Amino acid sequence: MQTTTLYDQDFYAWTQRQVELLRAGQLGELDIENLIEEIESLGRQERQELRNRLGVLLGHLLKWHYQPEARSKSWVYTIREQRRKIQRHLKDNPSLKPYLTEAIGVGYEDGLDLVGRETSLDPEQLPQSCPFSETEIFESPIAWQP
Repeated sequence: MQTTTLYDQDFYAWTQRQVELLRAGQLGELDIENLIEEIESLGRQERQELRNRLGVLLGHLLKWHYQPEARSKSWVYTIREQRRKIQRHLKDNPSLKPYLTEAIGVGYEDGLDLVGRETSLDPEQLPQSCPFSETEIFESPIAWQP
């Protein structure tokens, strides 16, 4: 079976074949075109992970800020979890740090959607660009009192 056909028919088997070829030093046998595509895709996934987590975090920070009467323990833990996971993600992928400002902008748009889905707030009435500094996003204390 040709490697490119294997890529189309059984992706997992294709990945295992590429690993075998790399380990054996048989670089001429590699499916270079599809390897390039997959490696690029992995990089995009890391950026997407950052944007997705920021969307959840920023949505919850918006809820926290604009709906103080509805604050809950769940929101506290979601904010803490997303902060921690974003920090770990940036530690594991330090080259994403220059992308952080752009990712915050994209994540904020998703955060507005989250607010629209989960609250009675109208996202159109909220700031349309992120009102939080990086310090506020990642370090401002969040304490819930029942």
